[in-house]
Amino acid sequence: MLFQQLINGLTLGSVYALIALGYTMVYGILQLINFAHGEIYMIGAYMAIITLGVLTATGLTAVNLPLTILLVFVISGLFCGAYGLTMERIAYRPLRHAHRLSPLISAIGMSIFLQNYVMLSQGTVDKVFPHIIPSTGIEILNASISYLQIFILLTSLALMAILHLFIKKTRLGKAMRATSQDSRMASLVGINVDSVIAVTFAIGSILAAAAGVMVAMYYGSVNFFIGYSAGIKAFTAAVLGGIGNIPGAMLGGLLLGLVEGLGAGYISSEYKDVFAFLILILVLIFRPTGLLGERVGEKV
Repeated sequence: MLFQQLINGLTLGSVYALIALGYTMVYGILQLINFAHGEIYMIGAYMAIITLGVLTATGLTAVNLPLTILLVFVISGLFCGAYGLTMERIAYRPLRHAHRLSPLISAIGMSIFLQNYVMLSQGTVDKVFPHIIPSTGIEILNASISYLQIFILLTSLALMAILHLFIKKTRLGKAMRATSQDSRMASLVGINVDSVIAVTFAIGSILAAAAGVMVAMYYGSVNFFIGYSAGIKAFTAAVLGGIGNIPGAMLGGLLLGLVEGLGAGYISSEYKDVFAFLILILVLIFRPTGLLGERVGEKV
C-alpha cells in the first residue's frame, strides 16, 4: 500500500515539477508570478487531444504509435511555446518597468482571458483523450505500476535533466543565469535581455505543454478549468522548493506529489487539494524562502 501511494505520488509530483519550473524560471528573471502559466498547461492538454484526433484520422496512430506520441508532444509544445512568446510580448513586456503590481494584474487578467477563450472555443464539456498506452504494467512489492506511470516518470525526469544541462552548459543558459542575477549588468555586457526573457517564457510553456499532454494521457479527460488548480499546486511546489530556484522547483513538485498521494491513500482522497494549500501556508510561515531558497536582497 505504501509503495503504491509513493508511485502514484511521484507520478503526479513529476507533472507538478514540470509546471513549477515555468513559474520559477520566470520569477527568477522578472520577479513575476506568471499566474497565466496554468492555462498554458491546460491549452497543452487540449492541443494534445486535437493533435491526436488529426493523427488518428490520418491512420498514423494505428501504424506507428511511438511516432504519434512524439508528434503529440512536439506539436503541443511548439503551439504552447508560441502562446508563451505571445503572452510575454503582449501582456508583460510593455509593463516591465511599471509598478510591480501592474504585471501581476496583467497576469491574472491573462489567466482569466485564456480560461474563458478555451471555454468558448472548446465548450464546457470534458474532452476525452483515448488510452493509447496499454493500462497494464508490472508488479513490484505488491504495487501495480502501469506502463503509463513509468512513461510519465521517465519523460518528466528526462525533461528536467535536459533543462538542467541546458541552463548549466549552453551559452543561452548562461545568459539566462546572468540575466537572473543582474539584468542591467547583463545588458551592458552584450546580452539581449528581451530575447532571454522571451526564451524563458517559451521554455516554461513547452514544459507546461508536456505536463498537459501527460495529464491528459493519465486521466483520460480534460476541461477548461484544470489549469487553475494545477497552476496553484505548481506554484505551491515552486514556493516549497524555493521560488526562483530550478532544482528547488523539481524537488518541491515531487514532494508535493508525494504528500498528496500519501494523504489521499491514508487520510481521504476528497481532501487531497487541501494538503497542497496546507503545505503552502506552513512553508510561508516557517520557511518563506523554501527548502532550497536563499534569503537575498531585493533587486533594483
